[in-house]
Amino acid sequence: MKKLVLLMTAVIFMITGAFAQIHKPVKWTVASKKLNSKEAVVYVKATIQNGWHIYSQNVKDGGPIPTSFTFANATDYVLAGKTAEPKPKVKHEEVFKMDVGYFTNEVIFQQKVTLKKGTATVKGSVEWQACDASQCLPPDEYAFAVTIK
Repeated sequence: MKKLVLLMTAVIFMITGAFAQIHKPVKWTVASKKLNSKEAVVYVKATIQNGWHIYSQNVKDGGPIPTSFTFANATDYVLAGKTAEPKPKVKHEEVFKMDVGYFTNEVIFQQKVTLKKGTATVKGSVEWQACDASQCLPPDEYAFAVTIK
């Protein structure tokens, strides 16, 4: 009986330890602002834990996984241009043998949309990779939807 209790306790500690190792260093939020009756901007904000970073959308082939946006096709709006980002910090990544743009702390991406009707629900997703000084996590994805009134 004592062996069974000891075994169950060990299994519980291992499971708890495994879940404790899951890092989620980036939190995403989304908002919108109507500019006029025909235009709006969708803001997608990443809040990044201290010591971590995500990469720019504009990473050359052979580098880390860039941040990328996908927007659902819709009948109530169309995308106006590409998703904009602020100027990233740049550093030379020896592992990739290239300069790479990245963001720390927080970054707000902006996507302009042209409205076909008075209101629209913009749906999409963002894929990114978070890294710190010692590791890169596998790519992750955040799905979002925001209603513009």
